[in-house]
Amino acid sequence: MKFDIIEGINTFSLDLIATLALSVLLLMIGYSIRGKVKFLQKFCIPAPVIGGLLFSILVFALRQNKVAYIQMDTVLQTPLMIMFFTTVGITGSFKVIKKGGKILIIYWVLTSLLAVTQNFIGLSIAKLTDINPMFGIMAGSVSMIGGHGGAAAFGETAEKIMGVSGSTAVAMAAATFGLISGSLIGGPIARFLIERYKLKPEETSVTEEHSQEEESKYPMDYAGIMFNLTVIVTIMVIGSVVSDAFTSFIKSIGLGDIVLPAYVGAMFVAIIFRNVNDKFHWFDLDYKIIDIMGDVSLGIFLSMALMTLKLWELVGVAGPMFIILFAQVIFISFYTIFIVFRLCGKDYDAAVMVSGMCGHGLGATPNAMANMNSVTSNYGYSAKAFLIVPLVGSFLVDVVNIPNVLTFMNFIM
Repeated sequence: MKFDIIEGINTFSLDLIATLALSVLLLMIGYSIRGKVKFLQKFCIPAPVIGGLLFSILVFALRQNKVAYIQMDTVLQTPLMIMFFTTVGITGSFKVIKKGGKILIIYWVLTSLLAVTQNFIGLSIAKLTDINPMFGIMAGSVSMIGGHGGAAAFGETAEKIMGVSGSTAVAMAAATFGLISGSLIGGPIARFLIERYKLKPEETSVTEEHSQEEESKYPMDYAGIMFNLTVIVTIMVIGSVVSDAFTSFIKSIGLGDIVLPAYVGAMFVAIIFRNVNDKFHWFDLDYKIIDIMGDVSLGIFLSMALMTLKLWELVGVAGPMFIILFAQVIFISFYTIFIVFRLCGKDYDAAVMVSGMCGHGLGATPNAMANMNSVTSNYGYSAKAFLIVPLVGSFLVDVVNIPNVLTFMNFIM
């Protein structure tokens, strides 16, 4: 950890180890607070969101008052995210989800429709409030479905190619707002649906598929943990190579800059590995250990992501922008309750997927996973939701959203 004075502000720079330690501490604080505050537990607010968001508010207050600023090394975020999605893929047995295959297509279509609608909302309100229409698109699917990655990419395009200064700042601020909103509304909406319709998970989801745990050659000790960790990290590497190869192939045939994130490649490889292994029984995996590793990596990743949010980016967002963003939150709330939930089956899996769509529809796929993890920890697991949501939210929706955004951006110029 280093200390310096930059532009008259006391600046603390945390190295990788200090940042990791802080994220774990905030994660445990989040669990402690949620355990003591019934409201947070009742409405399924994720523990990483509680601890991480409280710290980001503290950093914001210190920075705005020029007392201190804290810089953090978040290089571990990427490997933690890849590890989590690898564990999701390994637990994605086709035996569990084969009956609900059409739901993947339905969820993809509904998410794509959401992306288009978000741009209509942003553009319409921008015109009504007399601000630059490009800002409306920046507060649409660019930052909602696209998250901070989409905000950075399209914001730069709007500024450097289309000459609309301030687009990146608006998009990043909107993405930050969406990230927080998506984490806060997903759990409560799912809880509302589950309680109202008295929904319960299928009893066969986890117990039957993990029954081989009892016969595992590798118990939950050093040997068992190391064996399963070896499988996970090997898949992580192969998945990263697959993602890079796919991205390079797309560029080589002239289809643009479509990028397959490393964690998506890892999840695809993990799914294939799991189902091939189910057939040939090459490896005796312990899914309880794998689930624990997934929970740990997700918790630390999301805690780290939330604690490093730059909340001051929201300060520069004018009143009309807040109107757009609140409209986005209100729309997705009604959209998921009255349309997505019903078309996806009106069952427990659909309720969990609703919490996921709130997460990646306003923020990012890890938020969707945290929302679903928070809901399922209270009510029971949903294998279908944990396979469909990350697949659509992290990759498939971009197939529609990228041309969707570019069409709107070119339409207003």
